[in-house]
Amino acid sequence: MAKIKRFKKRKMSENNDTGKTATMNIEQETNKNTDDIKESVNFETENSKVPEDITKKDIKSDETAQVQEQEQKQEQEQATKEDIPQKSPEETIKEFQDKYLRLAAEFDNYRKRTLKEKMELIKTAGEDILINILPVIDDFERAQQSISSATDIEPVKQGINLIYNKFIDFLKQRGIKEIEAKEKEFNTEFHEAVTKIPVTEEALKGKIVDVIEKGYFLHDKVIRYSKVVIGE
Repeated sequence: MAKIKRFKKRKMSENNDTGKTATMNIEQETNKNTDDIKESVNFETENSKVPEDITKKDIKSDETAQVQEQEQKQEQEQATKEDIPQKSPEETIKEFQDKYLRLAAEFDNYRKRTLKEKMELIKTAGEDILINILPVIDDFERAQQSISSATDIEPVKQGINLIYNKFIDFLKQRGIKEIEAKEKEFNTEFHEAVTKIPVTEEALKGKIVDVIEKGYFLHDKVIRYSKVVIGE
C-alpha cells in the first residue's frame, strides 16, 4: 500500500514537471516569434525610407533638365528668325500694294459677275408666269376666229366666260385674289375713293356703292387698290 502511494506521488511530480517544461517552451517560442516580427517591421521601415539627399538631387536634376530644354528651344527659335531674310521698307510697301491691287481686282470681278446674274434673273423672273399665260392667249385667238364666223352669239359668250374663268384660276394659283369692295365699309388700307354720290338708303351711307376698278392682293400684300365710289 505504501508502495502504491509512493508511485502515485512520483507520477504526479513527473506530470507537473512535464507541464512546467511545456509552458516554458511555449513562452520561449512566443517570445522568439515576437522578436522576429519586430525585426521584420524595423527592417521594412528602414528600407521604405527614401534618403532626403537622393530626393533633393533628383529634383535638382529635373529642374536643370527643364531649364536646358527651354534654353535649347529659345536658341532654335532665334536661329530660325535669323535665317529669315529681313525685307526693306520699300519691299514691304510694294508687297502690300500688290496685295491691295489683287484684292481690288477680285472684288471688281465679283461685283460685275453678281450684277450680270442679277440682270439675267430680272429678265427671266416672269418666265414661268408668261409660259402659263400663253394657253390663255391661244384660247383668245380661237375665240376671235369663232366670232368672225359665228351666227349664234350664245356659244361665243360661253367661250369667253370659259376663257375668263381659266385666267382667274391661273391668277389664284399664283396667289392673286380680288379685294372685296361692293357694299363694304370704306377702308383706306384697301380702297381708294374716286368720288362720292348721294344715296337714298340710310344703310349705304359711308359705304362703297360702286367699284370703278377692282383691287387685288398678292398673297397678303395689296398690289392694287380698289377705286370705289362712296355713298353719302
